[in-house]
Amino acid sequence: MLMLAPFGAEADTRESAAYRFDIAHIGDVLSNVDGGRRRATRSLHNLDLMLTVGGERAFGWHGATLFAHGFYNNGTRFSKDIVGDAQDVSNITANAEAFRLFEAWVDQRFMDDRLSLRLGLYDLNSEFDVNETGGLFMNGAHGMGTDLGQTGRNGPSVFPVTSLAARAEVKLADNWLMRAAVLDGVPGDPAHPKRTAIKLGQGDGALLAAEVNYLAADLKVALGAWRYTARFEDLATHATRRGNDGFYALVERRLYSEAADPSQGLSVYGRIGRASPAFNNFAMYFGAGAVYSGLFPARPADEFGFAVAWAETGSPRRRTAAGKREVNLELTYSARLHANFAVQPNVQWVINPGADPGLGNALVLGVRLMFDWTIAR
Repeated sequence: MLMLAPFGAEADTRESAAYRFDIAHIGDVLSNVDGGRRRATRSLHNLDLMLTVGGERAFGWHGATLFAHGFYNNGTRFSKDIVGDAQDVSNITANAEAFRLFEAWVDQRFMDDRLSLRLGLYDLNSEFDVNETGGLFMNGAHGMGTDLGQTGRNGPSVFPVTSLAARAEVKLADNWLMRAAVLDGVPGDPAHPKRTAIKLGQGDGALLAAEVNYLAADLKVALGAWRYTARFEDLATHATRRGNDGFYALVERRLYSEAADPSQGLSVYGRIGRASPAFNNFAMYFGAGAVYSGLFPARPADEFGFAVAWAETGSPRRRTAAGKREVNLELTYSARLHANFAVQPNVQWVINPGADPGLGNALVLGVRLMFDWTIAR
């Protein structure tokens, strides 16, 4: 369901309590029943622990919010080992079993909340390239688009590994805001994926990101751009040079709200992005989806959705005998059985997994179990 809040709403929510503790567990059981690398069934688990401290309420620090987020992940590599797809059929995929400090930052607001500065370990996808409607879907491409999510020597600063960052956000006018961030170019320690590591190595460079948002009650438009300052290997010439950059555009729209309950209805989204084909396997990405909340009158909290994630390879990658694209089609239904518990059956059809001509189209069946709990005081 698309829910768009005005600038500062997140901060207001966090400041309403001195302390807030959140715990959430997601468990996926996935089965590749046809195609891909091989038929197999695996389980993935991710446990999140989050603490938010409202500075004003807790100890009189006006305009401040402190946040810490750690998680445990069992490290099942279902996509890499079983399906062979590049976009991850589960968005809780991590390449190593670990308990990791994921975020730890302080946010300070100024100028009647029109300006915000955030410093610390930071998840870029917590504020950049955020697709709330797409949050229903299990495929990782509907969180951060494949064009940006594939980049970097150890990925950008997103799940499951983050880096130090500085982020500024400013309200430009009513319904308009802009944010920009500078992040360490290599999150964590690629040689030791189980560790929580903060390393500012020589040659890491930085990831620069900027995004402009237009936010209304039933519409969100986001335009973003990013660039790495470090050198990367050119896929065609194998020389190292600068120029690894890209851009994206995202639109979310509430098309229909039920008269009896405006929180129920149909929301849609579309996203397009480009990454430099000289350095990245996928040069273009297109994603779209539709979600209906409260499809059945007796199930007002349930959500039903369909989405497509289309990643197009660049010409340098195709010269290595890779296919032209990977496409994922996803159909899912989330049944909220309790205020703190939901069950989500899921079907995904992966066309050309990994853009590898040697892999057949894959059919993945799964179910997600979600538990969340909050204590605030």
